[in-house]
Amino acid sequence: MMIKFTKIRTTLSKGVTLPSLIFILGICLLSAAFPVLTENLLNTVKSFIFINLNWVYVWSVTIFVLFLIYLMFSKYGDIKLGDNDSKPQYSFFSWVSMLFAAGMGIGLMYFSVAEPMQHYSDPVFDGNTLINRAKNAQLYTFFHWGIHAWAIYGMVGLSLAYFAHRYRLPLSLRSGFYPLLKDKISGRWGNAIDVFALCSTFFGITTTLGFGVVQIASGLETLHIIPESSFTYQVIIVVVLVSLSIFSAVSGVDKGVRILSNINVAGVILLLLAVLALGPTVYLIGSFTEGLGNYFNNFFNLTFGTHVYEEETLPWFYNWTILYWAWWISWSPYVGLFIAKISKGRTIREFIAAVLILPTLFNFIWMSVFGNSAMWIDFNIADGALSKLATDPDALMFRFFEYLPLSTVFNFVVILIIVIFFVTSADSGIFVMNGIATKNAKISPKWQIVCWGVLLATLALLLLNAGGLQALQSMTLITALPFSIIVLLFIVSLVKALAIDRSYYEKDFSASTVPWSGESWKARLKQIVSFKDSKTVDTFIQTTAKTAFDELQAEFQANGIEARINTYDDPMRIEIEIHHDVVNNFIYGIKNSAREVSDYLLTEDNLPDIREEENHYPKSYFGDAREGYDVQLFTKNELISDVIKHYERFIEIIAEQRNDMFISINANRRMK
Repeated sequence: MMIKFTKIRTTLSKGVTLPSLIFILGICLLSAAFPVLTENLLNTVKSFIFINLNWVYVWSVTIFVLFLIYLMFSKYGDIKLGDNDSKPQYSFFSWVSMLFAAGMGIGLMYFSVAEPMQHYSDPVFDGNTLINRAKNAQLYTFFHWGIHAWAIYGMVGLSLAYFAHRYRLPLSLRSGFYPLLKDKISGRWGNAIDVFALCSTFFGITTTLGFGVVQIASGLETLHIIPESSFTYQVIIVVVLVSLSIFSAVSGVDKGVRILSNINVAGVILLLLAVLALGPTVYLIGSFTEGLGNYFNNFFNLTFGTHVYEEETLPWFYNWTILYWAWWISWSPYVGLFIAKISKGRTIREFIAAVLILPTLFNFIWMSVFGNSAMWIDFNIADGALSKLATDPDALMFRFFEYLPLSTVFNFVVILIIVIFFVTSADSGIFVMNGIATKNAKISPKWQIVCWGVLLATLALLLLNAGGLQALQSMTLITALPFSIIVLLFIVSLVKALAIDRSYYEKDFSASTVPWSGESWKARLKQIVSFKDSKTVDTFIQTTAKTAFDELQAEFQANGIEARINTYDDPMRIEIEIHHDVVNNFIYGIKNSAREVSDYLLTEDNLPDIREEENHYPKSYFGDAREGYDVQLFTKNELISDVIKHYERFIEIIAEQRNDMFISINANRRMK
């Protein structure tokens, strides 16, 4: 009797998945089996990097900020992340909600009270007055959660979005190196880059979710929903929440992640407004305003500061600023890939402005309301009780609410928001990890999504039980050093690609092109003052344009070039296409387009009689998505001349070697 085995369908790339799983499992098992030894070893490496190579982080983050600000105001800002005619996939609110949920998530709840209170109560600042300590606490919190953090995410997200959506390369870290490595990104070099990204993403999500579970358990214990924050209850929490995350990830970005992100942002805003209204409102508004000014006044000092002249603050600098930069950088493969995924159709200027400014401003408001409320309560009401809990961030948020009305309601809402943040972080993380492991396969079997979620939950619980989360966190921070170099190379790639991109679209026509001579000017004037309906334009396309393209096709054929004429309905359009194996096809088309007529034209007596509110006209379009124009005044020969003019430009562009990476379609084939 023969047993028939069913072949399991998978889209996983062996060259990326196997090395990643070996490394991930190896580090996690080592951290679980020998947590103290592994943590000490990794902490030694981390301390060496933070003390001796902290300048790498400082300079890297500074360059990211300055480069993005330059791009936002430069001539490259109008370039779209996609074809020139592409539209955003998501509404602005959904887009910002998703990038915000992926970028900050649980950390925003975990540190909103804890970080300002820790800066405020840190012995290193004991020499300052309470007012100055409060100001510094807000300033450093702004610094760590502001433009610099989002510049890291924005730099990675912009690079990946540009190459994925505009060059049509896979949404993968390897694609960011295409201008530098060319075909090598499809081989071992590309696999190595993606292995690094997958491991870094897995470690970052595992540690963050592990700490998130601890905070959720602490909150449930505070509310007496569970008797204790034991490992048994942590297992139950992880199983429930990861199951929800897997369900959301299987549903896809359009459903699960988008809906949950929208709900979460709405919940966060309501919680923020409630604390603002019930807390010291006037003090909070004033402190936010002053804190914002203090941040801008000290922006460059903070950006370039290394505390080298203040030795007593160096340990604080390593444990906060450098740790934060390393943490954001280590998270940037995951967040950057997710932001890139949802940003197709945005311009570079829109992308940078939204990613740098909107989340930063919200973080500042959030941290001001929660952090300054906690410091005000600690000084005026709690008599230092909250300061004493600064080293226990798991419970601090819930203790803080005890000093506000409706504390039980607040605690329930906070737990609910943390839960949704947990799910959105996990499901977008699962989505990103599967994308890296499959080289961004469009459709993957659902069992793969489930396996990533199960692996994430299993290893997080294993490390949580064995006390190995700290070791894994140290490993995550160590990976930030090489990745900061990778992101700097992204800048080099992006600069090279943007220069070619701009040159391509600014390429003018040959000087030999002859403008209209004025022949048949009476007929042209009649065309100008007449407004056409859809049927008239269809007739133009079927007669004048079709005849011109037929003659062109025959002449191309006589010169040994195969040209194809394509026709389409609804709306009527016709195009002449010349196929190429190495570069993108040449396409020149004409379509029936419409534009609304202004009320001024409809009512003006000294203008042609216009009856319709919509004017139809034949509009040209091109294979590279450049903006077309009205060709209704063109005769047959002028249309032929216009096609030849664009074909000549096309040949001149592909003849330049530096343009090969922008116009090549072969890159797509090699990466499949």
